[in-house]
Amino acid sequence: MSKIILEPYICPLDETIYKVCGADEAGRGPLMGNVVAACVLLDPNREIEGLNDSKKITEKKRDALEPLIKQYALGYGIGQCTPEEIDSMNILNASLEAMKRAYLNMAISCNLMLVDGNKVVKNLGIACEAVVKGDARVRQIAAASILAKVERDRQMYELDAKYPEYQFAKHKGYPTKAHLELLQNLPVLDCYRKSYGPVKKILQQRNPVDPLDAQELWG
Repeated sequence: MSKIILEPYICPLDETIYKVCGADEAGRGPLMGNVVAACVLLDPNREIEGLNDSKKITEKKRDALEPLIKQYALGYGIGQCTPEEIDSMNILNASLEAMKRAYLNMAISCNLMLVDGNKVVKNLGIACEAVVKGDARVRQIAAASILAKVERDRQMYELDAKYPEYQFAKHKGYPTKAHLELLQNLPVLDCYRKSYGPVKKILQQRNPVDPLDAQELWG
């Protein structure tokens, strides 16, 4: 199988004149925890070696790059949405909302936001452009993906210390076989996304709807 070569991204604005930030999220697929986004405005005159899609570099490398990004960026912000918000607005909208919050928390007015994927963040007050595979093509988005991933992993380690029996540090909330087997015999914590299929199924198994209640519910 031949390797897919991604076309380099060409920014429509001169980054030495205009402020162009990048945004990305971490945690769309897991069954639990916040979806965490980051927004980063890099210094066009300062190169940070090793920036890449956070999924393509090791945890050790991400942890080493995080303080460098925060030190050398012109600005950065973190935004997130809770499991309750994810259940309420769905994961796509929650991811976009988290990116919007990350931009607002950066507290720097930019001219353009570049977002990983094929959906744009709305109602930002600035132009926004979606870049497919942007975390591998745009250094601002790569930097944001690293900050988001490191922050979310940090939250997983904190939850792991609080609830070691769930092994959050190992599976990071993703629906691995081991995670699903553990969840069969453990309570569904508030940090779980109750609208997600595997979690929803477990809750329904444990709390089946009484036929009389269902009749009242649906008339």
